[in-house]
Amino acid sequence: MGVNVFGKSLPRRVVGGAVVLGLGVCLWFGLTARQEAPAPGESTPAAPAPALASPAPSASASPGPAPSREPEGLTQSVQVPSFEPEETSPAGYPVNLEQLKQRLPENLYWKTAAPTKDPQLLQERAEQERHQNALFGKIQAGDASEEEIQQYYDYRRQLSEDYLSFAALLLSEQGEQLPERDRGVLELSIQMHRGRLKELPRQREEALARKELQDRRREEWRRSGGGNTVPP
Repeated sequence: MGVNVFGKSLPRRVVGGAVVLGLGVCLWFGLTARQEAPAPGESTPAAPAPALASPAPSASASPGPAPSREPEGLTQSVQVPSFEPEETSPAGYPVNLEQLKQRLPENLYWKTAAPTKDPQLLQERAEQERHQNALFGKIQAGDASEEEIQQYYDYRRQLSEDYLSFAALLLSEQGEQLPERDRGVLELSIQMHRGRLKELPRQREEALARKELQDRRREEWRRSGGGNTVPP
């Protein structure tokens, strides 16, 4: 499932961190749109996706628990400052992406934010972002199933955890060799993803509460004689 705030800041140099949620990320993959402000991730936390209207059933009843501010898209939700250097690190620069990938092969950074010109990978990122944005819209409207809610927040959690692992490894082993600006972006990324992870349990519970409220409203409508028709 973004726009990396530092992806272009240092030409042909590694820059740390992921995209700030509206977030990402998505991070954010993510993202992070990317969350509940946006994902990176979240990956293209660019312009926030348009808010999706709630279904008629929900419009007929009073609003449920106020949803937390979520990213309006994977990118904004999952990608807080993410690490996006050039595909090939310049000679003398302390970070070697290929070596990092060998050490963290399953890290979602490689799928969601690592610099690439591979058209297939770019297409997969775009599809993942659309999928996460669609899930986010259903969740906000109270139309997502419990499985979809769990899937959405599990992905966001994994994305932030992976970005944290990536940034922490760089800082712990090569932080002293990195330019001050790059170090600062990595530290900001860690801080933001930690904050996001703290918010995820509450956001997940609020999403489940919205689903329960919508389900109850629809059931009450059917019992009142509305059947399967859309309430006025």
